[in-house]
Amino acid sequence: MSRSKKPVQKLAWASIRNVLTAIQICEAHERGALVPWNSWRHEFYKPMGTLHDADRGGFIFAPEVNLHENVHELDFSSLCPNIICTRNVSPDVIRCDCHGDHKDVPGLGYSIYDDRGYLVDVLQPIIDARDEIKAAIRREKKRDDSDEDRLAELEGRSGALKWILVACFGYQGFNNAKFRRIECHEAINAFAREILLTAKQQLENGGWCVVHGIVDSIWATPDPDVDDEEREDLEALAMEITERVEIRLEHEAHYDWVAFVPQRESNAGALTKYFGKVAGNDDFNIRGIEARQRSTPSFIEDVQRDCLERFDATRSPDAVLSCHQDAIKRLHTGTVPGEQLVERNRVPKPLEGYTQNTQNVAALRRVRDHDLAVHPDQDIEYVVVDDEKTSRERVTLAHEEIESYDPSYYETQLNRAVESVLSPLGWDRAEIRRELTKTQAPKLTAYANTENG
Repeated sequence: MSRSKKPVQKLAWASIRNVLTAIQICEAHERGALVPWNSWRHEFYKPMGTLHDADRGGFIFAPEVNLHENVHELDFSSLCPNIICTRNVSPDVIRCDCHGDHKDVPGLGYSIYDDRGYLVDVLQPIIDARDEIKAAIRREKKRDDSDEDRLAELEGRSGALKWILVACFGYQGFNNAKFRRIECHEAINAFAREILLTAKQQLENGGWCVVHGIVDSIWATPDPDVDDEEREDLEALAMEITERVEIRLEHEAHYDWVAFVPQRESNAGALTKYFGKVAGNDDFNIRGIEARQRSTPSFIEDVQRDCLERFDATRSPDAVLSCHQDAIKRLHTGTVPGEQLVERNRVPKPLEGYTQNTQNVAALRRVRDHDLAVHPDQDIEYVVVDDEKTSRERVTLAHEEIESYDPSYYETQLNRAVESVLSPLGWDRAEIRRELTKTQAPKLTAYANTENG
């Protein structure tokens, strides 16, 4: 509220974009600058080659699908906002007419005027404030009598500032933003690519292998071909990279192991799907797979986490499949409580807006029959009773009495969850199904024993 000057009643309902615009308007008023009614900055002429080079995002190192031991995750602190502030990327100073011969932006050749841009004055106080809050969070966590309420307050304030900073980058490319400039968006990406490449090269020169990298995060493991005595200390390397690129590279996590998951219909690594065991901790860090998806029923999530526990303890696909087989048996014998199979999905539009008979449509029909209301962007919760039907009988709402469920449907969901755990080892759904069929097929001796009995 103090930064945007918006009353709390409006701020409570405002989007991040709206708050950011308000802060920018405040800075414009302090500078005595007029605020445009609408976006007015046209895109400057660019040769075809520059358009090709500029139309790229941050740099990505596709992950190697496998299980990697002893992995460290490093993140650049508020990368895009810090690029804006350390490189002076601002709509009022980029591609200026006064020294168009300067080549300040790597790979694109855009010039940046020396005077401090207004966007730097907007963001730098927010970056400094968030750094102070993060330092207070670290101090609070180190205390023996840390105050949980105080921690929650600090983390909430840090999160609010973080999203303002995150939005600022994308806002430079938003067509209707009052203070947009597409060249700023392109320049930020260009600097980000150079910074990640610099970090990768310096880590590899120091005796580390980069196994994954995406925009502002990088995962590294000791190079097996480099002796421990010759390998540089990771913390010292991070400090060297920080000094070189002028943006702090922080050690985010150390994993005993990390497994990168392939894409569903490809052997290529999925950029944001992985799971790993945090070193010296009982926790798993999970991203992108079913246990982190809000629609996943608690039963599927619990089974997947059990599979991860067994995988961590044994490194054996057989142990995971044993857990999987037990869960399938429970599904088909009807012993799974219905409340553990509730799916939660967001409804993007009203019932009249759908043209296909989806599960959401069946649930919305039941909601209407119960004289209830679910508005667009609200959640709806239900259990799938018979997925082959297209009527309202396809599902049962979570608040209704759940008398049955569709075991085949939930078995398919379970197969996907187990595939996510085993796919880094090269197992796909077909192979999992074949292995389960082997263990489920009755042996001739079983029939012989029955006859003799």
